[in-house]
Amino acid sequence: MIMARCPGSASPTNLPADVTSFVGRRHELAQVKQLLAASRLVTLTGVGGVGKTRLAARAAAGVRRAFPDGVWLVELADLRDTALVVQTVASALGLGDQSYQPPLSALTEYLADRRLLLVLDSCEHLLVECGQMVYALLTDCPKLRVLATSRERLGISGESVWPVPVLSVPDLTQPQRKQAVSRYEAVTLFVDRAVATVPEFRLTEDNYVAVADICRLLDGIPLAIELAAVWLRVLSPQQILDRLTDRYTLLAHATGNTGLRHRTLRSCIERSFELCSPDEQLLWTRLSVFSGSFNLDAVEAVCAGGGLRKDDMLELVTGLVDKSVLVTDKNEWGPRYRLLSTLMVFGQTKLRDPGERTRLRQRHRDWFEELLLQAEREWMSPLQEYWLARLDVVHPNIRSALRFCLTEPGEAESALRMAVCLWRFYWSSPGRFSEGRRWLNQALAQATEPNVHRARALLVDSQLAVVQGDFDTGRSLLAEGKALAEQLGDADCLGRLGYATGHLALWAGDVPAAIVAYEQALAAGSPDLKLRVDTLHALLVAVAVAGDAQRALTCHQEVMAITEPTGERLHRSHAQWAFGLSAWQQGDLRRATELQHQSLRLKRGLNDARGTAFCLEALACIATAAHRERRAATLLGAADALWQSMGTSVAPLKPIFDYHQDCERRTRSGLGEKTYEAAFREGGRLTVDEMAAYALETLPGAAAAPPAAVTPPLTRREQQVATLIARGASNDDIAGALVISQRTAEGHVEHILAKLGFNSRIQIISWYLEHQARSLQG
Repeated sequence: MIMARCPGSASPTNLPADVTSFVGRRHELAQVKQLLAASRLVTLTGVGGVGKTRLAARAAAGVRRAFPDGVWLVELADLRDTALVVQTVASALGLGDQSYQPPLSALTEYLADRRLLLVLDSCEHLLVECGQMVYALLTDCPKLRVLATSRERLGISGESVWPVPVLSVPDLTQPQRKQAVSRYEAVTLFVDRAVATVPEFRLTEDNYVAVADICRLLDGIPLAIELAAVWLRVLSPQQILDRLTDRYTLLAHATGNTGLRHRTLRSCIERSFELCSPDEQLLWTRLSVFSGSFNLDAVEAVCAGGGLRKDDMLELVTGLVDKSVLVTDKNEWGPRYRLLSTLMVFGQTKLRDPGERTRLRQRHRDWFEELLLQAEREWMSPLQEYWLARLDVVHPNIRSALRFCLTEPGEAESALRMAVCLWRFYWSSPGRFSEGRRWLNQALAQATEPNVHRARALLVDSQLAVVQGDFDTGRSLLAEGKALAEQLGDADCLGRLGYATGHLALWAGDVPAAIVAYEQALAAGSPDLKLRVDTLHALLVAVAVAGDAQRALTCHQEVMAITEPTGERLHRSHAQWAFGLSAWQQGDLRRATELQHQSLRLKRGLNDARGTAFCLEALACIATAAHRERRAATLLGAADALWQSMGTSVAPLKPIFDYHQDCERRTRSGLGEKTYEAAFREGGRLTVDEMAAYALETLPGAAAAPPAAVTPPLTRREQQVATLIARGASNDDIAGALVISQRTAEGHVEHILAKLGFNSRIQIISWYLEHQARSLQG
């Protein structure tokens, strides 16, 4: 699960580390960097396999220092749903999908003042959607720049298009020595990949001419050269050349360089296909049904049968990895595999039987639906973090399974089941509200049978609408769900109805009605333990807000009695937060702080961004009650930045928003506008980890300042730098304000940290604000 990132980390990025060496391209890198300096939209075009992605990533990494708000890669190759382009970009930036406003508006608002480079990879199948989005973003976000890769230009105003050339290849019409041939980029790449395949391989007087001819026949296309290098396991360079020469003769009639290169790459992929065993070929075609990555268990479940034995899958997958058909991605749960998009499309063209493709997609859907059911069965356990992370990894495949259900006749009810199953740990916990509502709405439009699946879907859809502040739609969905649930008389549906009814009432601020609805939900007797814990926690919030301390204690004890023995953490974190509200309401600030700290630690372990923001809000209220207004202002600033990063705010939950407004008013009054704004801005500059450390008071110096007797041992320039830091300035901002280089600014910051004995900017802020307060008092 991607945690919502908050501004504050220095030049953040999600660019992947290189797995293989990057060969040549010095001139091209310089050209792309120059274009990025001159144009806000640069599109790298070229045939598939020419190296657009690697070049874009390397160029972007080379200009990171120019973008203090980060360089972010958005991989679009696996995205098939055109309506999710904006959400995919937002997700890559770490933004939540929680706002009721249109996704493009939320994204534009987030990027409006950020100096950031967005790298959009593989736009060719989403040209219209990418073009419209990029145009809107560049229009409203003046500091944004975009580097795109596509087989075609985006076709919008201001676009600088740069065709990515092939690697340089030897011209063998003139005699050349081995040393001269080895300097060509294509030959360097071939040799590099050949050594990785056959470690003893060397470019020799006997083979350099054949290698040069191979690179020339493959037009210097990197992917084709890499595939050909793998053939050295079974063929000599001359044998590879002989087989390519036969194919090249057939390609000679192609017209135009682009068409020829497409055919050259296709020919090379065909040759790689032929070098696979018949079983490997069959598996390659079947693997094309996956989106994104997959593990061996999924391969066995989806692809075995019909000529392929399950017991042979590991050997076949290993064979495809060895032949560079499959790419291996390793994580803590073991290896995952994926087909490069070019090879995936090739596999799909080989899967010609429509019936076979439908059967494979059904098995694919069945596998991922069962995965969701397993996650649901194991949710009340120590495996929550595992399931949240694993489901995030298989996100593209879940989307693919849902899309199959909604495009294949008679499968829409499966989409309802899956979408409801995804509610707790996929739409709600990570905050994919808009996407969840979209799938639910589509499924409800098709699966109209009045059964429990439809009733549950209506109620879940209502809850997601309410969380986004769309109360009118929430009420409408709730009314339809209520009528169906009461008609069915199913205990689980009635329990969900009570929960959804209380949910709407609580978020709208009708606390007494919420308490009644939650009590009805508990009385319905649903066998779903997860629903009972959800309801108990929600009731705990309601009675805490109502000031009923005894009832809050009873609810808290029951939640803890259920969750602690199972090792479950998410519901427990919710309960600690809500019980902390009750303690604060009763004036027990020490206990309230302890409970919020316990909740925050659990939420950070689960990367629960929304829960973290709610903890920051509660701790700000506690700090205000304890007359620690400066701390409260910093926490409010941190919470505000975190809400913004998720595209939402605390406002839809009216009781907590009321607390927020009162806290802000009292804190502003206690500090004065200037000091409040400085502390608030500093909270917004923290990274999420720094927010948590500050909130937990584990960041050295975050809660205390140097003794009043200490005179600041800073030079005049260093005091200027400290003042700018307190105002939320980055090193780049400091350099601009003081007309010095960024390196000099960094040096001043390091000197300040050393002199004061600190190790973070937040400590400088705490020291500065305390020193200013003492100066004003003096």
